Amino acid sequence: MIDTAILRIPTEIQIRQIEDLYRSQGWWQAGDAEKPHLIRKLIAGSHCFVVALLNGEIVGIGRAISDAVSDAYIQDLTVRSDCRNRGVGQSILQMLLDCLHADGLRWIGLIAEPGSDSLYRRAGFQEMSSWIPMLMTSKP
Repeated sequence: MIDTAILRIPTEIQIRQIEDLYRSQGWWQAGDAEKPHLIRKLIAGSHCFVVALLNGEIVGIGRAISDAVSDAYIQDLTVRSDCRNRGVGQSILQMLLDCLHADGLRWIGLIAEPGSDSLYRRAGFQEMSSWIPMLMTSKP
């Protein structure tokens, strides 16, 4: 049975498990492993940070960022590859949405990776065809 929970203060073991998930997705830079405080800051700076647990081990994570007034973004959501297609991502997403809605946030956006859009569509997200997601890749 996989459980989900809000994580506020991670243990050292949880930090390593979270790093491993970020690294497996290519979301963790090589030099970041030398900075263990980054995970603590990432969690503390999130509006909510959700973990999926299997036998006490973190097998999935999701986080939302927000101004806590009007807008929120699902920033990260990933599940360990051997635990996918079991509803884990959906459980993480639902807990994130429940947290955001409980705090009065209704405008919730995200940028879905290719192939993951069905998860978000089932939760009620739609493409914003009039908008273009952008990323700064260099300073002007």
